[in-house]
Amino acid sequence: MIDVNESEITPPKGFTASGISCGLKQEDLDMALFASDRDAVAAGMFTTNRVFAAPIVVNREHIASGPARAVVVNSHNANACTGERGLADARQMATSVARRLNVSAQQVLVNSTGVIGVPLPMDKIEKGIDLAAADLSEAGWEPASRAIMTTDTVPKTASMTIQIQGETVTLCGLAKGAGMIAPNMATMLAFVFTDAGLPPDGLSTSLQSAVRRSFNSITVDGDMSTNDTVLALANGASGVTIEPGPDLDAFNEALEAVSVSLAKQIARDGEGATKLITIRVTGARSDSDARTVGLSVANSSLVKTAVFGRDPNWGRILCAVGYAGADIQPDQIRVSMAGIPIFAGGAGLSYDREAAIQALGASDVDIDIDLGEGTAGATVYTCDLTYDYVRINAEYTT
Repeated sequence: MIDVNESEITPPKGFTASGISCGLKQEDLDMALFASDRDAVAAGMFTTNRVFAAPIVVNREHIASGPARAVVVNSHNANACTGERGLADARQMATSVARRLNVSAQQVLVNSTGVIGVPLPMDKIEKGIDLAAADLSEAGWEPASRAIMTTDTVPKTASMTIQIQGETVTLCGLAKGAGMIAPNMATMLAFVFTDAGLPPDGLSTSLQSAVRRSFNSITVDGDMSTNDTVLALANGASGVTIEPGPDLDAFNEALEAVSVSLAKQIARDGEGATKLITIRVTGARSDSDARTVGLSVANSSLVKTAVFGRDPNWGRILCAVGYAGADIQPDQIRVSMAGIPIFAGGAGLSYDREAAIQALGASDVDIDIDLGEGTAGATVYTCDLTYDYVRINAEYTT
């Protein structure tokens, strides 16, 4: 099993970072900047929401134009649904970073997160870019991880090193997200940096595969944001060029491990959440069926509230499996909750209810669903739905 370090950040060679406060939030850090000392291959995946933020437009253009040198992120303001002004402001952010780092504006990727529909205060943004550029260092990753947070309660980071061709290759990821999390590309903001060298098509393919099993396999509340973005930058500073074969397999395994770690951290930190719920679907006729069933259960408010209330209510799980739209036979399904078999053969099983209630009090709860139809499977991550989710979102702009 690959060892991912979530407690401290190991920066890849050639990258620096900073996290500063420019006044977007009253007190907290609110702008991050990441920079490479050389051209980096860039790949990205973006929200499939037809209402998308200005930075999405800019990033798609800039990734298509060639290598990247920097990623800038502001929190507290999404720069979404802000019209032509919003697009101009996003382009200006890229231009300002480029001027401070002496690179092309097309080499800067721009990201915003926060409240929708409010124009960016560009005087503060410009001040923040100046501060962030001046503060870039190898020690800047931890403040950067905090600067991108909105309703997150903790930063989300994951780092690991692997040996390829006798050299050390490092991957480092940071993410933010706690609400408006629903998979359909990538949900939230996430950035992965590596000092490996890859061709653009290769990095894009690797990222798509990793996202499917990580960021596209989490859900907190079924709401997809206007700003969802996952970016990967590979600058080759390790001196290792990843070739197809065992080297690429090792890199892809590491990229997926970092991505899954970040995705699970997002689900665990879902707004108001107290538990991480892992839903494993096996015995499906296809991976698509397994994923469909897993997401149906994960998005069920009734299932999520049952876990919060420590209620081993298998009926809610079966309902969500049944309306998922997959080809199933109810009498073939087997369900376990918190390791306790509770349903099989078309009916509930006898089990120790008090033991089940106690097991559901854990911070990590597993729901295992065997459809009994085939050999395919999928794993999906979510969290419980609590009173605090309503409070946080009811008060979000007030």
